[in-house]
Amino acid sequence: MVKLQKGKFQFLEKLSNDEGIIAALAIDQRGSLKRMIGAAKGTDASVEELQDFKTLVSQELTPYASAILLDPEFGLPAGKKRDASCGLLTSYEKTGYDATTPGRIPDLLPNWSVKRIKENGGDAVKLLVYYDPDEPDEINDVKKAFVERIGSECKAEDIPLFFEIVTYDENIKDKAEYAKVKPQKVLDSIKVFTQERYGIDVLKLEVPVDMSRVEGVGENEPVYSAEEAKAYFRQVDEETTVPYIWLSAGVSTELFQKTLVFAHDAGSKYNGVLCGRATWRDGVEAYGKGGEKGAIEWLQTQGKKNVEELNEILAENATPWYEKFGGKDNIEVVD
Repeated sequence: MVKLQKGKFQFLEKLSNDEGIIAALAIDQRGSLKRMIGAAKGTDASVEELQDFKTLVSQELTPYASAILLDPEFGLPAGKKRDASCGLLTSYEKTGYDATTPGRIPDLLPNWSVKRIKENGGDAVKLLVYYDPDEPDEINDVKKAFVERIGSECKAEDIPLFFEIVTYDENIKDKAEYAKVKPQKVLDSIKVFTQERYGIDVLKLEVPVDMSRVEGVGENEPVYSAEEAKAYFRQVDEETTVPYIWLSAGVSTELFQKTLVFAHDAGSKYNGVLCGRATWRDGVEAYGKGGEKGAIEWLQTQGKKNVEELNEILAENATPWYEKFGGKDNIEVVD
């Protein structure tokens, strides 16, 4: 039997759809989204426009999602406009990282805590850490202690921790070269953070390969054969000891949809997605050119279509989160 705290179990149920799949929408982008809106308008975007776009996405698309990820800095109004059936994931980290210090050291929003996230209606805490398993111990040990602290905070408040790992290598700038080392970095990172000491309930993972460089799938010069790529997906499944979901990581809607089918066919029993730009990216252009009216029109048509297509793919290819623990009958809910 696997023991799960009562609150964590109930929140995970709330964040999933009726089939136990986490079909989540992400719009916790801050500076990058503000820049996207500005580029679409042709002038600098205001904080009000950033909040407004997030709110429109939440209002129009959450009826079709099991959860939405928002930031507490600019996303609180959007959280209030979400559909009643939709769970709320809340970011806890500051956006980006301090580029003047080596190691991409993470930091938290100074006026937020897990307690405050829960008090503001959050059903889960999301934490992003940039991690390179090959960096020196003095850098990675800081990150490990950082995650341990948040894990303990979430345990104390009895709320799930969704942990997002974004791998990198400061010495490799070429995308094709990085694609060659990415699978091992993703797998090595999973080996670290699936340890019980970190208190992670759901892993938010990059797919272990650059899908644009998989033979027969992507548009770029291949780095892996289809069979090699499938083997990496299987390894992710073997290494994870908690439920895991895929990030869209900024790829196109079409490529992300292909990836989800490919992962399933490879043998990955993933438990859902957290899909951001692949769902709403083109809505930014509609908002920039046509304001709220233009955005609503796009979200109610193409945006809705993107989410519904994703849901259909998940229904056929994803696995309920509790199956990672051998099914609900194998979970003991404890106070």
